[in-house]
Amino acid sequence: MTSPIASPRHLLLAYYGATVLFLLLDILFDLNVRIAFFEASIPLRAAYYAVCFACLALMLWRPNWTAIVSAFESLVTLVALIVSFGVRTILISDATLEGRGMVISVPEIVNFLMSGAIAYIAWTRGMRQFRQRLF
Repeated sequence: MTSPIASPRHLLLAYYGATVLFLLLDILFDLNVRIAFFEASIPLRAAYYAVCFACLALMLWRPNWTAIVSAFESLVTLVALIVSFGVRTILISDATLEGRGMVISVPEIVNFLMSGAIAYIAWTRGMRQFRQRLF
């Protein structure tokens, strides 16, 4: 039996609650770790932060929806991570070829590892709950 503090739901709530910290790091220190795949687009980053806050609000308002909300958001995160890494590794820029740019930056790697791990946890938990409800 897991402790309530270490439960997947509490981990997900902590992760979405930490969006405030990630937003402050992004605004105050220009350190975009949470959503590095939207580095070049401020409107897309703002929209993604809004989605994360909406997910947190839904999870707090309807705890039974945590698996559904996190599974949906994790799917969006996984697709964004795959597309952003794929585009950056397949379409190499002139700056990268000339040695002035990196194919993938350190914040993107940190984001991929952190967001990818949480998205995987959310996805597997959501799918497990869906299977339990169906069968």
